[in-house]
Amino acid sequence: MVRSAKPHRRRTPATPPFHRAVYRLVRQIPRGKVVTYGQVAAILGHPRAARAVGQALRMLPPMLVRVVPWQRVINSAGGISHRGDIARPEQQREVLEAEGVRFSRGGKVDLKRVRWAGPKREWLTKLRHELPF
Repeated sequence: MVRSAKPHRRRTPATPPFHRAVYRLVRQIPRGKVVTYGQVAAILGHPRAARAVGQALRMLPPMLVRVVPWQRVINSAGGISHRGDIARPEQQREVLEAEGVRFSRGGKVDLKRVRWAGPKREWLTKLRHELPF
């Protein structure tokens, strides 16, 4: 039996197109602003995919953690979702506060003040042509 000269590499699964679209959209959110999971899903044309947005951010590749501001996506009540990782919600709040986002005593943000309106239409049209999902 002859072995190949190339070393065997483990293939990492490709990032799903929807996840890539989430990451590109979230990168557009300016400092001091937030969006909801449902808002991201709706902007991307999938208004019932809020949980899929959460899953995409949960699966954020380590190399993108510093590039994609995942902390700027919160739940529809204006709070931080406390699923899974115990330390992550506290870290998310600290980073948002450092960006100027204020929380009430109940742990909510005023979405009327800090909600991002979304990207320009031209940017979104370009994204949908580049990443059909």
